[in-house]
Amino acid sequence: MDFKYFSRNGTVLPIAEAAVPLSNIEFQYGFGVYESIRLGNGIVYFVADHLERLMESAATIGLAHPYSAPFVETAIAELVQKNGATTCNIKVLLVGGRTPEDASLFILCLNPLFPDKKLYTEGATLTTYEYERAFPHAKTLNMLESYLAYKKALEAGAYDALLIDRKGRITEGTRTNFFCTRDTTLVGPHERDILLGVARKGVLKVAEEAGFTVVQKDTRPGELAHFDGAFVTSTSAKLMPVRSIDAHVFGAPTPAQARLMAAFDGFLSECKGKMD
Repeated sequence: MDFKYFSRNGTVLPIAEAAVPLSNIEFQYGFGVYESIRLGNGIVYFVADHLERLMESAATIGLAHPYSAPFVETAIAELVQKNGATTCNIKVLLVGGRTPEDASLFILCLNPLFPDKKLYTEGATLTTYEYERAFPHAKTLNMLESYLAYKKALEAGAYDALLIDRKGRITEGTRTNFFCTRDTTLVGPHERDILLGVARKGVLKVAEEAGFTVVQKDTRPGELAHFDGAFVTSTSAKLMPVRSIDAHVFGAPTPAQARLMAAFDGFLSECKGKMD
């Protein structure tokens, strides 16, 4: 779909007016935060959770601004209505300025990229990349190293790259959260070390309701053989099983993984865009 409008500081404008001055040092240096929100069948999914994280990300890096979560939610709704969109990805960019009043809020509607359906039955291939984000809980525009990791993964024919921190631990993907599985036990990295994904939050909610056990524990690539499977979560991928990580092969999704995938799909179908 060709989206003709974007939103700047809460005002809907023609997309031809979407521009960032080359002299904007804050944008050049990545002093900003962002969110990618799913719009499906006219429903903006988990907007409150995304905007809560947007505000927390800004506070984490000291980005002062005049925008409240209700203001951004209204701006999103107005843009969606003006574009006549029913299914898209909504990108929210909050870029800092020298003063809070100089901060800029950009909202765009983008065509979604849907993962290949066979990945959900065969599992995705992942690579690893040594990198540790400076602000784990902030979704910032400082994405160069993540971009390079993702680019290298794509060149290897993989879906994503898992980041390995200075202690050799798997933390997260460049655009995904990561879990290993052992039957109905989910083992993920400590929350202090990762971005707390919104899709991850939904999967954990569904998992606990379905009787799965969730454990926070360090996992290193050499310990993957202790598990029967793995999966990643994200707004675009939902819950995607992992077939292999570098040279380690898990194989097809386990029955427990298939059950959790079905439960999460059911939750998304029935939740009407609300986490609770």
